[in-house]
Amino acid sequence: MVTIGKRSSAIDLHRKLDIMAHTTRSSSKMASRTMKLEKSFAAAYSEQELKSGRLDTCSGDKALSAADSVESFYVPQDIREFATAAKAKVISLGESARVASSNLKNPVDATLTGVSAFAKLGTNWPIAVWIGVVHLLALIAPFYFTWPALATCAILSFITASIGVCMGYHRLLTHRSFKTYRPIRWLLAILGGLSGEGSALTWVAQHRRHHVYSDHEGDPHSPNDGSWWSHMFWFLPDYGHKWHQDLLTRYAPDIMKDRVMVWIHRMFLPSHFLMGGFLFAIGYFCNFWGLGGTQGGLSMLFWGLGVRMVYVLHTTWFVNSVTHMWGYRNYDTTDNSRNLWWVSLATFGEGWHNNHHAYQQVASQGHRWWEIDVTYWVILLMEKVGLAWDIVRLKDISRLNQNS
Repeated sequence: MVTIGKRSSAIDLHRKLDIMAHTTRSSSKMASRTMKLEKSFAAAYSEQELKSGRLDTCSGDKALSAADSVESFYVPQDIREFATAAKAKVISLGESARVASSNLKNPVDATLTGVSAFAKLGTNWPIAVWIGVVHLLALIAPFYFTWPALATCAILSFITASIGVCMGYHRLLTHRSFKTYRPIRWLLAILGGLSGEGSALTWVAQHRRHHVYSDHEGDPHSPNDGSWWSHMFWFLPDYGHKWHQDLLTRYAPDIMKDRVMVWIHRMFLPSHFLMGGFLFAIGYFCNFWGLGGTQGGLSMLFWGLGVRMVYVLHTTWFVNSVTHMWGYRNYDTTDNSRNLWWVSLATFGEGWHNNHHAYQQVASQGHRWWEIDVTYWVILLMEKVGLAWDIVRLKDISRLNQNS
């Protein structure tokens, strides 16, 4: 446990940060993250205060600000404990209960969950209708079956789920597990948006918030609040526009700085209409294997959009729900994350969830030889052709732990 107010603890922390920054040349992402951490501390404490351990001389507001800044990153447990201890020190130094309650819990994180959320906030009907329409299209699809439409459904499932959500939204934009060119980032954000799970801005912010509070108060989708809540009801209460903007500002400020990402965010719903029109046109004008005319157009629309989106939505929602309830654990984490083989197969590698929660920034989520991670294979292929670099590997984290 890292404590505050002792010279040795502060020096140990500074030494660990220095080790992280200078002994992991194979992972420049780790060094970059460390520099951001150092800047967070520098904003609140002078270098002399940090090295001398005189954190108790800082004002409460500065200490709370520094602690919150550290929690915004994905950091080793001891540094996270340092942030928690900083908060505790502030309270022990005589900060009033009002200041403590208003600063230690950001309003974005103090949201209602479960039935009470619907009772007090109501339903976000645009999202509810959107989800309902998608499921309706999937129910109608069997009456318009064609083999080309089924093949389109399978191909687009892989592209939007594995490439768009699992690799783009999750491992690249949320956890920065590798680097790529900016146009590739934008393309992955567009593909992720076509999954129907919201824009990159919203997805990244919610997922980062999940990792900060995983299976504790503040987690947006923990099974502790109900299995169906964690699966799909958690995004249906009407939290309001201001709450949503505060969420993005707090958890996705790096994404919001990218104007193209903001434009992609605004194009979330129009992009689906464009995709639907494109699929219908293919089915309408292509005369082979059952396609052609209105029947063929509707077949491509219902299967390429409806069935495909329902599959991608529910399989990725399984990661939020069932992989926090069922399965085995390779690592002892502070949440209830589990590894579940059938979820991993359905989500192209995302089901090894306990592995991911133990090593959040590592690009691979399968840590044993038989834990198949198709999405990671795609990242390695991108590295081979020069489209990805600075991939954070499990061996990099293990070497870091040995050095520290």
